[in-house]
Amino acid sequence: MSTVIRNKPIEYSIEGMDCADCARTIEKAVAALPGVGSATVNFGAARLSVEPAGDSAALTGVVERKVGEAGYRATPMIGRLALQQQPYWQRERRVLTTAIGTVVSLVAFALSFTSAPTWVVNGLFAVAIVVCGFGFARAGLLALRSGRADMNLLMTIAVIGAMAIGDWGEAATVVLLFAFGGTLQAYTLERTRSAIRSLMEIAPTTALVRRTDSSTGLPMAREIRLPVEDVAVGEAVVVGPGERLPLDGVVVSGTSSVDQSPITGESVPVDVESGAEVYAGTINGPGVLVVKVTTASDDTALARIIGMVEEAQGRRAPSQQLVDRFSAIYTPIVIALALLVAAVPPLFFAQPFSEWFYRALVLLVVACPCALVISTPVSIVAAIGAATRRGVLIKGGATLEKLGRVRVVAFDKTGTLTVGLPMVASVDALDGNHTHLLQLAAAAEARSEHPLARALVHASRLYRNGPTPLEASDFTAFPGLGARATVDGDVIYVGNTRLFREQSIPLDGVTTRLDALNAEGKTAVLVGTKDGVLGVIALADSPRPDAKQAIDKLRRAGVKHVAMLTGDNPRTASTLASGLGLDSYMADLLPAEKVEAVRRLHEEHGIVAMVGDGVNDAPALATADVGIAMGIAGTDAALEVADVALMSDDLSRLDYAILLSRRALSVIKQNITVSLAVKALALVLAAFGALPLWGAILADMGVSLLVTLNGMTLLGYRGNIEENKSTDMSITHARSTAH
Repeated sequence: MSTVIRNKPIEYSIEGMDCADCARTIEKAVAALPGVGSATVNFGAARLSVEPAGDSAALTGVVERKVGEAGYRATPMIGRLALQQQPYWQRERRVLTTAIGTVVSLVAFALSFTSAPTWVVNGLFAVAIVVCGFGFARAGLLALRSGRADMNLLMTIAVIGAMAIGDWGEAATVVLLFAFGGTLQAYTLERTRSAIRSLMEIAPTTALVRRTDSSTGLPMAREIRLPVEDVAVGEAVVVGPGERLPLDGVVVSGTSSVDQSPITGESVPVDVESGAEVYAGTINGPGVLVVKVTTASDDTALARIIGMVEEAQGRRAPSQQLVDRFSAIYTPIVIALALLVAAVPPLFFAQPFSEWFYRALVLLVVACPCALVISTPVSIVAAIGAATRRGVLIKGGATLEKLGRVRVVAFDKTGTLTVGLPMVASVDALDGNHTHLLQLAAAAEARSEHPLARALVHASRLYRNGPTPLEASDFTAFPGLGARATVDGDVIYVGNTRLFREQSIPLDGVTTRLDALNAEGKTAVLVGTKDGVLGVIALADSPRPDAKQAIDKLRRAGVKHVAMLTGDNPRTASTLASGLGLDSYMADLLPAEKVEAVRRLHEEHGIVAMVGDGVNDAPALATADVGIAMGIAGTDAALEVADVALMSDDLSRLDYAILLSRRALSVIKQNITVSLAVKALALVLAAFGALPLWGAILADMGVSLLVTLNGMTLLGYRGNIEENKSTDMSITHARSTAH
């Protein structure tokens, strides 16, 4: 018994595919090929994914030829790059053929007003028809063989019918209008796909690798430039000033500032030094960095973003699925109706065949729901592309539609509404020398790795222009309690009340202050000697600087209820909720209890978006109608669990994402309404013989272009995202410095 080893899907880039209906024809035709297990076309990203049923080598050239029969071009891809660059003349073939057909047709029309022989005029029209119509006639034939009746097939039938009744000029006009509309639509759709292509081109294809050369017997570092695919995890790459980082990694030497806008959407550079994480595609500032590679080239944060966006563009929204089902039923019905229109009046009512045959041709052209089919996907692709360029990743049309209907937003507390790190909130020295008290605490805790100790040291460093930092010796840690060290000859204790009680240090003069800090939900750190307490330092996880403004903007965006779900104690939660103006909060929640809280919010208020870190809040994120993960560049778990991923720590991206989604819903409704309205009017005119064949083409292609251009307006949607563009820098800097 042999085991069949399934190959990975083969990815192809498709050139010239500007119709969602055409995408399904390609999908069905390729799926029917021998040796193909399945075929999936991502119309938004212009990608074809083929899963071989056996040996993938057997498919070499077969898929490309099949797609070529439909008038398109399939180019195999390695990773996310096409194997070969398409020649310029092939990329511009649509423009060239349309231009030639137009010139020939104009000459024919001009000759038709002279005494030129009819066969010469019709011959020129025939040339224009063949030049401009060969591609879509071939695609229509493939659709027919695949059991589909798409726009290409309907156009082919209409043109052949017009020629059959001797109307060569109108046949040529139909072909030219269809070709011209297809060319314009291809160019407009290309703009929506350029966002993904630009992402692919961000990361360098080579890296300057620092390797050890022991060929001479004396190990020495040498730098060689290699393709990024050949750089192994753990190797060191050198990044010069102004260069883009080739791979994800951790800085091992050097200091600089890095523009992370390709990953996070935030254009303000981030200061980095040894130990900082950096990402492929980001731009190094003035310093030279040596970076230890942590991921392979096909698994960088940028590669995962590209993969997620392409997958999102291929996911169909509920409205798109509804339109697809409608079109599948509608088109065959109208084709049958066109046959009846052509046959019944001449056979049963003695009407002229040519007149009713012409009306049937018009009805065929009008029947194709091209504008309706493309109205939704082009809007979704444009919205997802716009969001991606601004650091918001939306996983598909279904998420986009849900996000646009969000009525309640629930936040996790730590790291979402707060900075996520303890910071010094106040210093209260009994002798009034607050700076000296902070210096004593920082010196005593300088060797500790506890987060509270790091917060004390960080706060002390802010006084760089003040007194010289104190030195400590004889450091001793008391796990869970604090630390002891000798500073300036005195034994200093820094820790909680339990440490001071165990050391029999009296708490005279600070009990009232401790009670007040406890009521405020802050952490009290005592500083003292064996003789007594010298003072109290209060630490707290402070709210993000942009949290209050972001919540206000959510309300203006139409969110009716803003809540906080936290595992922290009720006092801390109450203080934060009151300060930020939240509608409600729930504290002391375990992960399972957060899930129940999300469900309760949904029952009470409607569609819920849950905002968290994507790891600790994974169950709640998965339960919410829309799960939103914040600041997750490079975090696999967050990318997997979230429906929406905010690549930076900027809370202002939240209202932007919601407003963009609502704008996208509005555009989709506009497109569907216009498509149906024009289609209904054209059908009525066609039924009464008041619509010529060229008018039917103009109506269909005109509306297709209209809904495409309307959908593309989403590409430039910015909302008010620029207002807070530097807010999260202070958070990022505080975190990196504290660590």
